[in-house]
This record gives sequence, C-alpha cells and structure tokens, in this order.
Amino acid sequence: MKEAMPVLTAGAGLHETLALLTSQLRPDANHKEDMVFLKDVFSERSLGYLMKIHEKLRQYERQSPTPVLHSVASLAEDVAEDLQGGPMSNEEKELLHLLTSPHLKAVLSVHDTVAQKNFDPVLPPLPDDFEDELEEESVKIVRLVKNKEPLGATIRRDEATGVVMVARIMRGGAADRSGLVHVGDELREVNGVSVIHKRPDEISQLLSQSQGSITLKIIPAIKEEDRLKESKVYMRALFDYIPLEDKATPCQEAGLPFKRGDILQVVTQDDPTWWQAKRVGDSNLRAGLVPSKQFQERRLAYRMKMGTLPNPKSPKKPVYDQGCDKAGLRRSFRLSRKDRQGSSGEGSDPGDSDYLTYEEVTRYLQRPNERPRLVVLIGSLGARINELKQRVIAENPHRYAVAVPHTTRPKKPHEKEGVEYHFVTKQQFDADALNNKFIEHGEYKENQYGTSIEAIRSVQAKNKMCVVDVQPEALRRLRTAEFKPYVIFVKPRVPESRRRRSATTSPGGGDHGRVTDEDLQEMRQSAIQIDQQYGHLVDRVLIKEDSASACAELRGILERLERESFWVPLNWVRT
Repeated sequence: MKEAMPVLTAGAGLHETLALLTSQLRPDANHKEDMVFLKDVFSERSLGYLMKIHEKLRQYERQSPTPVLHSVASLAEDVAEDLQGGPMSNEEKELLHLLTSPHLKAVLSVHDTVAQKNFDPVLPPLPDDFEDELEEESVKIVRLVKNKEPLGATIRRDEATGVVMVARIMRGGAADRSGLVHVGDELREVNGVSVIHKRPDEISQLLSQSQGSITLKIIPAIKEEDRLKESKVYMRALFDYIPLEDKATPCQEAGLPFKRGDILQVVTQDDPTWWQAKRVGDSNLRAGLVPSKQFQERRLAYRMKMGTLPNPKSPKKPVYDQGCDKAGLRRSFRLSRKDRQGSSGEGSDPGDSDYLTYEEVTRYLQRPNERPRLVVLIGSLGARINELKQRVIAENPHRYAVAVPHTTRPKKPHEKEGVEYHFVTKQQFDADALNNKFIEHGEYKENQYGTSIEAIRSVQAKNKMCVVDVQPEALRRLRTAEFKPYVIFVKPRVPESRRRRSATTSPGGGDHGRVTDEDLQEMRQSAIQIDQQYGHLVDRVLIKEDSASACAELRGILERLERESFWVPLNWVRT
C-alpha cells in the first residue's frame, strides 16, 4: 500500500516544508545516490538557518511593522539624566548602568537609523546656475565617508590654466578605496565651498578639517588613469624618515614614517621624486609618500657638499669586542686586518654609493638541496661573542661548526691539523693573504692568524651551518649570494652606572672582575659606533643579558633560519 503524502498547513514555513520533505524521502533502487544527495542537502543545518531567515523577512514584509519611536537613543539619554538627578535604588542603578553602556547605546543608535530609514547619503542638489564653461563638461559629485584618516590625495595648481587638480592618489586611502577620484581630476568645490580662487594650502586645510563625510564637485579628467597594479617591489630602508621634519615633502600628513630596517612595499614609482609605499606588516593599508632613492641620494650629496652631513664612512678608531685588561674582560681573538685593494672577491654593500637609502629585497627560504646560510656574529665591547659561538656549537656539533682558521705558529703536541687550526708556513700564509683568500687576518704574538673563504665552504659542504665571529669590516667581503650571510649584532646590556649593578660582575654574564663607569661608557660608545657604521648590514640585534639567555636566543635564531623565510637582497636569489 502506497503511503499518502502528509498534508501541509497553510501557515507552514519553508524550513518546515524542507524538513517534512526530508523525512519523506525514500531511496529508490535506480536513484539511490540522488536521494542520498538530496537528503544531505535538505538536512544541512546552514540551509535550515537560511530558510528561517527568509521566513522572518517575509513575515516582516507582511506585517509592515512601524517603530513606536524614531529617537530611542534620545529617550534613553533623558531617562539616564533623570535617574542621576536624585537618590537611586539598586534597580535604578542597574538600569542606569545598562542605559550608559556603549553596547546598548550602539544598539539604540542602529534602531534609530533603521526607524528613520536613514540608509543612503543625502547628496546636495545640483545648483541651477552652472558656470558657462561647464555647459559642455560633465560634472561629478563625489561623496566620501572617512574617519579621522586623511583623504589620501594631494592637489596642485596647474601653472598654465590655474585650475586645481588632483596630483596623486595614495594607495589604500579613502579616495583610492572609493574608485571615484583620479589623478588629473579638476576640483571645483569642497562641501559646497568653491575652491577656484583658493590657494592649495587653503584647500588642503579645508579637506583636513572635514570629518565624517566630504562632498567634492569634480570635473573628471579627459582620460582617467588605469588603477595601478599591486607592485611587487620591496625595499629595505637604510635610514630613518620622519615626514613631519621633511620640509620638501608635498604633504607632510601624507608621508610615511619608517625606521632603518623596515621593509617597504613600493606601490608606485611613477613620480621620480616621491614614491608611494606601505610598511610590510603594518595594519594600515593606506600608502604614504617616501622620498625616492634618486631624490634621497641627491639630498644627501648636497648636505655632504655643504658640510651638514657627516661622512658615514669616515674612518674612526675601531672599538669592537676586543676585551679590556683594566675591565677584566676576556681578550678575544680580534686581529687588526691589513687593507685590501682591488679584491675581485668583494661582496655587496648597499652603502657602496656612499649614501644609505634603500636596498631592494625579496623573501628567501632555504631549499633542502641548498647549502645552509652563513651566520656572522659581530659584537661591541663586552659582548664576548667567541664564547657565545663556542657554546652554541658545543651543544649541537652535528648541525653547527666553525671555520677552522689558519696560523703560522708551531703545532702543539695535542693539536691536530685541520681541527684546531690549519698550520701553514709564513710564506704560504703571505701568499694566501696577497691573493685575498682570507676574510680577515692579522698578527698576534708574532704569529699570523686568519680565517679563509675555503674554510667556510668546507663547513657548508658538510651541510652544516657555519658560524663565524668577525670584525664588522669583514661583512663587506662576506656579503655575497654564495654565503647569504645572516648578520647578528651582539651587544651587552649596559647599566647606566656601576652603582646600579654588582661591583664584581661584568655585563654579558660571568665573573670577570671589577668594571668601572669608564668601562661602561666605552661599551656604550662601542655599540653606538658599530650601529652607526654597520647597522644597515645587520639582520638581528641580540642584547646579551647573560650567557645562558643569549645562548638560548641565538639557538632559536639558528633553528628559524632553517625553516622560515627571511628578507635578503634581491641579487642574492636572481638566477
């Protein structure tokens, strides 16, 4: 006997119909898969929710409810004011707390907006008397809604025609997001105020003072520019930039401040003087103005010519992690190097042009078949980077290793060739030095010592990460696509004075004797000098509180280098 289909009541909703239909589905021998599919679709919870929303909207349309009040928010404010006028019971205090809570205020504001049906912006009526010159021109009325952010556009006055034009659109700003304002548009009015005879600075002030919505009367450009494609050009900033201190910028509010080391995505380089850029990792999607590389170099050259800019490469007395007898610090193996001339193996330095501006970079992730990156430690006075390096390597000698140095001193009985040192004759050492085979070399107690390029390659050939500690001058030689060095600047945390710390413990951890305030000042100056001369080559600054925490931090850096991507100069990864 065939079952009868259930009878639906007149008031049955669509979701009830679907639920009833699902219960009545019976698998058919020839269409079993189709029935299973339909049953799964109709039984989907999200579909049921959509159907319920649909029914509620239909019910709302049929009932056509009208709001009791159009200004509930004002009523709530009046009630709250009356409650505060006298003593309150606990219930009244609770009511006052509810009425003044920001969430309830927002709900009441939304209610009033819906009740008043104030959904669409009200545009001002077009004036009856257009100027004669506008009779054959199309006029565009644009209304933009912005918060406290700038409009995201700059203006200029055309010297030939005298009209006020949109000079540039900042990527991500209110004007750019609207898609209604374009470079070359002629600006006629701002919020009903004519700007024809106003100066650009007066118009900029008028635009900046407008909050909420802003209405513009615009004569569209004859040919609107196509929207710019998202640029893939990334630059590492090699200097600090504060737009509010830059008198040359066309609009200080539109400038993008950044610090040395920030990665900038340059979205357009159309203007040879001012680029538009965004900081990578910044939540603000609006692009800002930054000086172009060429413009910044010209400014620095002029300042250097006028004597207002110190030469960043001016020779100074090197103050590195060498130790100090009177401070009781360990005298690390830090050697003075001979000057090299005409070396064909020199690496790259973004400061080769004498002016530190930008360096084009890209993301790099070490591939399984590639040699590990070279890790380079440099340190200021008191950092004791050699001890830090040796400790990390000793914990995991299968993954990390040092480049075995060369020396001309005699081999001791317990030493093995190629383990502690490569023992060579003085003639061989001098020949290798002459052929630029060392990244740094020098003399110590009448014996020659040096670290060679081949020693680093030998470690990497074993698929180990080579960790070296060098003087900062050696960075130039190591900065090549072959090694892709990751540079870590280690500096001890130096207290303000000796009285604020233990009288027997030196910065950086360990017991190395008494340290005076003069020693602490030398350490501070050492860190400042290295940062000023070589900070643009540093990838990470490690502030050493003590040996244990510094070792743990360095170990974490080495581990991340093997599995995470990092910014490197673009010419390191180009094929």
